[in-house]
Amino acid sequence: MNNLQAIEYLYELWDANWDDGPLGNYQVLAHPITKKTARRIYFTYSTGGHRAGYVDRQKIEADGEIYHGYTMRRLHLAPPEIPHQPKRATLAELKQAMADAHPDRGGCDEVFIAARERYQRARRTAP
Repeated sequence: MNNLQAIEYLYELWDANWDDGPLGNYQVLAHPITKKTARRIYFTYSTGGHRAGYVDRQKIEADGEIYHGYTMRRLHLAPPEIPHQPKRATLAELKQAMADAHPDRGGCDEVFIAARERYQRARRTAP
């Protein structure tokens, strides 16, 4: 008879472009939990050979995540959602937003000024 035990993991949101700045190339890494005690959860790194580490069990179970200071990683009990970078607005969309916010069309001055600044900034940086 097989005594297969379900493997539990601690999860990490990892950016493959961490050295070049966040470019949104995220992956979720799963680090297998090797042991649980009343105070700690022990695990092995899935990316660093067979190195082992541990986290405070009460803190991670209360918050769902913990910052592991030794490796400077944020570990989670459940797989975290991969963040998506918002799509940049086109010049046409920014121009339309500026027109919609114009005071003559029922908008207010502050919103129109902010929309105009966004449009002008995008226009200066557009290729």
